[in-house]
Amino acid sequence: MKTALVTGASSGIGEAFARELASRKTDLVLVARSQNKLEQLATELVTEYQIKTEVIVQDLTQANAGQLLFDKIGAKGLTIDLLINNAGFGDYGKFCDRPLAKQIAMVQLNITVLLELTGLFLPQMKQRGSGGIINISSIAAFQPLPYMSVYAATKAFVLNFTEALWAENKDSGVKILALCPGPTESEFFKRADFPDSFGGGNSGSMVSSEEVVKDALKALAKNQSTIVTGGIGNQLIANVPRFVPRDFLVSAVEKQFKK
Repeated sequence: MKTALVTGASSGIGEAFARELASRKTDLVLVARSQNKLEQLATELVTEYQIKTEVIVQDLTQANAGQLLFDKIGAKGLTIDLLINNAGFGDYGKFCDRPLAKQIAMVQLNITVLLELTGLFLPQMKQRGSGGIINISSIAAFQPLPYMSVYAATKAFVLNFTEALWAENKDSGVKILALCPGPTESEFFKRADFPDSFGGGNSGSMVSSEEVVKDALKALAKNQSTIVTGGIGNQLIANVPRFVPRDFLVSAVEKQFKK
């Protein structure tokens, strides 16, 4: 039986990955800061699907978090066949008005830990000639995003980094995918202090985490480099910026996202 590592597994897309993979009889290593949520989820999945789970409670915004997590997994004698780099968060507001420490923690979580875990697990997968990595980016990756400038920049890094890795490793037996969801039912908007008027409370405009996960796993099975989930609107957001002058684009986005 294969084993998947899911970061940010206590809610949202991470929890949906855990549930879907468990239904496919994949053993799980679940990582997040919330011990109660992780243990409750693990117990539920073990009971329902008779899989094995490991719960690791860790704050991935801390320095060297990726190496610490890698070492804990190694100490348990586990082999990771599928890495889901899902943990991340955003923050709404003018960069100069938001806490700098929060922006730095965002870079640590959205970029540094993702890079670290990928760099630690990918060589093992290549040596075995099999495995998969899904890095969670966003449709925010395809253009600058005023009032969420650091978040969009981190997701642009994830997208470019992952697509490059896909090209480097496409013949190695390791499948690598950048998942770029649009607005998704999760706690993202609440944690980002997003105004409700911009969709934080409008679930009708969002897709479910379960739908995003199923689309992602289909794309991984096909060895795609990237998938934009959520319908034609998100496809337009991802592709139109290539044909629009940069100043015009970022000015238009600024007006859209301004309170």
